[in-house]
Amino acid sequence: MTLTAAPTEPVDLVFERTDELGSAGHEQVVFCRDEATGLRAIIAIHDTRLGPALGGTRFYPYASEAEALTDVLRLSQGMTHKAAAAGIALGGGKAVIIGDPDSIKTPELMAAYGRFVDTLSGRYFTAADVGTTAQDLDAVATATRYVVGHNGGSGDSGFSTAYGVFSAMRATAEHRWGPDGLKGRSVGVEGIGKVGTHLVALLLEEGAEVVVSDASEAALDRIVEAHPAVSTRATVLDAPVDVYAPCALGATLTPGSVDAIRASIVCGAANNQLLDSSVAPLLQQRGITWVPDYVANAGGLIQVGGEIWERAPEEVRGDVAAIATTVRAILTRSDESGRLPSEVAAEIVAERLAAAPARGTTTEGVRA
Repeated sequence: MTLTAAPTEPVDLVFERTDELGSAGHEQVVFCRDEATGLRAIIAIHDTRLGPALGGTRFYPYASEAEALTDVLRLSQGMTHKAAAAGIALGGGKAVIIGDPDSIKTPELMAAYGRFVDTLSGRYFTAADVGTTAQDLDAVATATRYVVGHNGGSGDSGFSTAYGVFSAMRATAEHRWGPDGLKGRSVGVEGIGKVGTHLVALLLEEGAEVVVSDASEAALDRIVEAHPAVSTRATVLDAPVDVYAPCALGATLTPGSVDAIRASIVCGAANNQLLDSSVAPLLQQRGITWVPDYVANAGGLIQVGGEIWERAPEEVRGDVAAIATTVRAILTRSDESGRLPSEVAAEIVAERLAAAPARGTTTEGVRA
């Protein structure tokens, strides 16, 4: 492991395939600090064999830099899987900014972050995530062209993420219950932020019954005001619903929580829903179909990736809808082979990565 640093430059950690940090073969991890703005960030590039790394920037008050590093390593690896499963020419990357966005986020800080992104020369494109918005990306875009999802581009990707999850959920419901799919079924949506709110509207339009939970009372008030048919609970994980949709932070599926789930399908927008790999077989033992999160929630990635390759909006919408086709293929192969859907999805990812060129991305063909 090599380490280089300068007062206003990234601290680069270039890992081998494995190391003491458990980097899972990350190509590059960059620690970013800017004294003038108070920026502390980490950019993780996991794999660029399929194309330039793309992933959102999470702005979150981590308890420590070590906690932030653990999160960004997991999230960036998930982005590699997400892009490969979706069949798009992108690699996996992610970034985290450490701190409370409500108290320290400024346009100057976001622009400083953009300068660090720019030093990677297109190996990593950034976008929005928890704690960041299209407006924040406007500030990032003043310092780098390697940013997507800002107001000068395709904008916020919340709807595309929600539409992808909805498409995956509907395909799973049809696979399990027949052509009526989600019509008349009950869905518990956990987390009604910018993705969960869109998902609720799509589910109601489809004819599903919806119950929601969120840590924010204001968010609950807003969703009920917009959709009076929606009911609320302190938690939906153990609600008597047909589908549980985790759309907040990850790791809600644990060896302990599996026993409490009453839904037959788990499909949501949250990243890293499983605490660890031991949870997937526990879900199957209880007859619960889990759609791997990186398959279901790829809609936002597909939207902002469309900016890089200059795809028309109708093409992007079709690609998002095609998540349903991927889910059907995974569930069919799972039924035929007796393997977990997560194992089948991982196999598809491995096949696509193995067929990719050697590591070392260029940005040839990427918009100038």
